Amino acid sequence: MDVFGTSLLIVGAEGLLVDRTINERIQAARRERPSAETVDLSPAEIADGRLAEVVGGSLFAESSIVVLRDLTALPPDQADLLVATAVHPGDDLCLTMAHPGGVKGKALLDRLGKGRVARVSVESVKPWDMPQFVVAEGRRRKMRIDMATATALVDAVGADLYALSAAVSQLASDWPGDTLTPDVVNRYFSGRSEVSGFAVADAVMAGQSQQALGLLRWALEAGTGPLLITSALAGALRNQGRYLDLAAQRLSKGEIASVLKVWPKKVDAIAAQSRVWTADRVAEAIGAVARADAEVKGAGTDPGYALEHLVLGLRLTLE
Repeated sequence: MDVFGTSLLIVGAEGLLVDRTINERIQAARRERPSAETVDLSPAEIADGRLAEVVGGSLFAESSIVVLRDLTALPPDQADLLVATAVHPGDDLCLTMAHPGGVKGKALLDRLGKGRVARVSVESVKPWDMPQFVVAEGRRRKMRIDMATATALVDAVGADLYALSAAVSQLASDWPGDTLTPDVVNRYFSGRSEVSGFAVADAVMAGQSQQALGLLRWALEAGTGPLLITSALAGALRNQGRYLDLAAQRLSKGEIASVLKVWPKKVDAIAAQSRVWTADRVAEAIGAVARADAEVKGAGTDPGYALEHLVLGLRLTLE
């Protein structure tokens, strides 16, 4: 089914599942038209009135994929523009909108409903359904997890879906094909306080944004300082930038390891990550980390929010 010329409204507050629904639609649009431009607006950008900029002018002269992450942030004076665009998106627009549900913005949802805009509801996962979610996450990664083991994982990690998804991903990587038991889970996650900024940085650099977000929340809960996370990200980005420069000079792995002062095996990991990074992307990301670093040092009010915004922003840098 063609996704261009259509609009989709996603309603639900379960961030991981909403993100997956959005990403699936973005990927479908890119398969349909690989050259399409993607414009992904955060709640802050929506609140700043970016919608008018995005849907105005000649943006839709070519195919565009537009994502609005939270319609509750939409300024009231732009509601008419959004409804008109959503009801008649045009053949070259793939529009995806997300709303967390609830009372705020309900009038806008009703207007979109009356305009027959397609809608999907993303239901929150109830606490008693968390083990089933873990079992399903295991299947996504071709890994068998029984209910007893899934329950042990929920007990160890908690009920945050991003953290649970990241934990399953880690287990799938470290125990490929092996049988998991509650004892393995308990031993593995007994050291959760050791999760550090380096684990977050590795996931970001590999382009695994959902895993990075889960690890970030996990690290903060375990007491990792926000500055350690920004420091790890900055260091990883500097290494990637230097690697790209050294690789362009055709230096050997041993020579690169010597310059970067890392083990040769680490060079392999940086080289694998370089498939999704360019010099321009590294420079842009370093700027974003510097801004987040200033926020966690006092320029902002919520270090956790600043870091989550950073991780999500770095994901967009790689798209």
